[in-house]
Amino acid sequence: MNRNNLGKFIVVILVIAWAFYEMYPPTSRNLATEFETKAVAQRRDAEFTNIVTHLQKLQQANPERAYANLIDAIGTNDIARYFPMYDVKAEANPNRAVLNRLQRDAAGKIRLGLDLQGGTSFLVGVDYSKTLSGTNAAATNNAALDTQKAGMLSQAVEVLRKRVDKFGVSEPVIQPEGEDRILIQLPGLSESDKEDARRQLSKPAYLEFRLVHEHSDEFIRQGLTEPGYEVLTERDEDANGKVQTRSYLVKKKPELTGKYISGAMVGRNNVGQPEIDFTLTSDGADIFATVTRENVGRQLAVVLDGELQTAPVIHGEIPGGHGQITGTYTDKRAQEIANVLENPLQVPVHILSESSVDPTLGKDTVKSGVKAAIIGTIAVAGFMVIYYMFAGAIADVALISNIIILIGVMASIGTTLTLPGIAGIVLTIGMAVDANVLIFERIREESAKGKSLRGALSAGYDRAFGTIFDSHVTTLISSIILIFMGSGPIKGFGVTLTIGVAASLFTALVVTRIIFDFLISREIVKSLPMLHIIRVTKIDFMKVATPAFICTWLLIVVGLGFGVYRGTVKHDLFGVDFAGGDNLMVGFSQKVDADKIREAVARDAGEKEAIIQYQKDISSSVETLSIKSPYGTSDKILQVLQKDFPAAQFVSKGAEKVGPIIGKEIQQTAIVASLLSLLGILVYVAFRYEFSFAVGAVAAVIHDVLMTIGIYCLFGRQFNATMVAAVLTIIGFSINDTIVIFDRIREDLKLGVRGSFKDLINQALNQTLSRTIITSGTVFLATLSLYLFGGGAINDFAFTFLVGIITGTYSSIYIASYLVLKWHKGARPQTSSQVTVQNAATSRT
Repeated sequence: MNRNNLGKFIVVILVIAWAFYEMYPPTSRNLATEFETKAVAQRRDAEFTNIVTHLQKLQQANPERAYANLIDAIGTNDIARYFPMYDVKAEANPNRAVLNRLQRDAAGKIRLGLDLQGGTSFLVGVDYSKTLSGTNAAATNNAALDTQKAGMLSQAVEVLRKRVDKFGVSEPVIQPEGEDRILIQLPGLSESDKEDARRQLSKPAYLEFRLVHEHSDEFIRQGLTEPGYEVLTERDEDANGKVQTRSYLVKKKPELTGKYISGAMVGRNNVGQPEIDFTLTSDGADIFATVTRENVGRQLAVVLDGELQTAPVIHGEIPGGHGQITGTYTDKRAQEIANVLENPLQVPVHILSESSVDPTLGKDTVKSGVKAAIIGTIAVAGFMVIYYMFAGAIADVALISNIIILIGVMASIGTTLTLPGIAGIVLTIGMAVDANVLIFERIREESAKGKSLRGALSAGYDRAFGTIFDSHVTTLISSIILIFMGSGPIKGFGVTLTIGVAASLFTALVVTRIIFDFLISREIVKSLPMLHIIRVTKIDFMKVATPAFICTWLLIVVGLGFGVYRGTVKHDLFGVDFAGGDNLMVGFSQKVDADKIREAVARDAGEKEAIIQYQKDISSSVETLSIKSPYGTSDKILQVLQKDFPAAQFVSKGAEKVGPIIGKEIQQTAIVASLLSLLGILVYVAFRYEFSFAVGAVAAVIHDVLMTIGIYCLFGRQFNATMVAAVLTIIGFSINDTIVIFDRIREDLKLGVRGSFKDLINQALNQTLSRTIITSGTVFLATLSLYLFGGGAINDFAFTFLVGIITGTYSSIYIASYLVLKWHKGARPQTSSQVTVQNAATSRT
């Protein structure tokens, strides 16, 4: 192995080893067992033995509450001495600190989302009394008051969603429940994370800038006050931990409030201590500049949620709308303040109850989904070995490396794996296979020209590089925009896809090349035999392009028209994720498997999109069944349950109306992100190819999205969150397929291939047909396993993506290529004609 390849080989080994390290342990270890095994053996005594004995009894009675069992078993005993590896001397509660460290260490590196593993549910109450104190809050029939409340509730939902997103919890469930409550469900949190979440969720973050009285110190000494002012106290902690206080006479009416803050982040002062840097809106900057200009020499108190944070002296006008909040903050506390300042609430909220919840997809559905993904991956890997033989086996090594790196990176940055994330992995597998198919087909072409194995290999990689690079970059443009613009499932999909695309580029172009170079240099491999079932064809694709183009757009109009009919007349187009519905709370005497309930509700009540979860109240340990379904269906569902499962003795504990999980803001950001993605693709393709190619590529993507939605409507399925993930996946798949064909057209144009532009496009389509069939076929195979073996929401995703694979393959030929042909009115693009003329001139000489 030459020195260059040796260096690459070492890099590959290190990257894969790092990925394994980051994902270990993949799943969480039992916390009770972790407590027993991690305690230092030399420090264990009779007291420790008693704790363990008590813990084991509690675990036998209720194994699901290991953390709470440990709290009960420990009681007032000090456990810090058994765990000297944890420095908890400065902690207010050393026992809790030790348990939190143990829980973090025991946690699995692969974090699963709420849909796959369940988590914690908070019911948050909204208090309108302070905000609406100047109105007649009792007049519930007042339309203006109801509208005002609805607006505040909607604002609270979106603010809490942003806070949770910044807290690092991917894809939470946040939806209004009733008129004054918000249901928030977060995936698998540790106890310390739950504490952080509670603070984030319930903190109003009401920021005020208030002037301090000119004679504050004198008034405070004399115990005097003045109308319109109040005494506030600043608490400060010195380097030795001693708390010092100082009181100020502060104006009650603020000069400026936090509603003018446009951004906040943690910064550092001159001595490295954390501070909160904030930026004001343009209106806020003008007000702030005026206040500071007119009050030079006075103190301006910074008050957060009624507590004085700091009171700096105004030394001069502060233009530009930038400022700092200083104090004795820890990094964590400063980050929390910056987070809530950036997302202030209009109304106070408080946590009413807290419970643990089961996965939204159901345990059997999750198992079947994992099984389907494994079957699909094996099927794809098997096909590659059968069709490309030894080269296919090398591609499978790259595919496995791709998945390992993807999961390792996700684990290292704490990304939560959810169903949309699995969608990103499916697309990643497809792109990884596609890259290898492109390389192998190019190697086959070069070998057919009589080149040696080494020469064919080198030329194959060189010729495939541009296509692979362009297809991956266009997908990256889309995925990165989804990360920065999207939230919830949109953002989660974007993160997974971005990591997967980058890993696919690395494994396809580096890992496989190193293996091939090593084997050929050692003469272990002297040829690369491959099946060649799909031979070069001479199909006139463009002959039927016009009627095909017209027919598909007519089908889109019919499908979307039927969707509008279902949405406006039948009201059955949008599922609970989009439209909201009833949340039926059911008590029971005998627990029935959630997947059996899901099956009964779908079969006998006709509600296939119902979200079914068991949840257990943290304080009382009382378990209830939650069923979210379309409006007005809760009574019908309860009757079905009572009829199908009489032994369970299901009884209603009430039904509340809940708002949508995919709220308007998520819908808007998804649309904006998708449009920006298309714009980014348009610019890139126009830069790399020609503007006509860019228009064709974007039109094909739009066609695929609309066609998929139309067929989805025609088949009577309801829109849900997983359908959104599938549509985003289709965008990535569609542009990838189109770029491959466009790259071949561009190559033939540069080579000056004879014939009309129509003939050249047909030739390029025939040249890439085998790659198109193989790549689309392998992705179809992987997705088909999800459709056949995955239930519920996974089936919805698989159905949508299967349609998208077919339409994406079709549109690359009959939409994208056809539009490029029509754009130039059948004539070669100007750049290509110049190449042809040059070639002709060269041949004459």
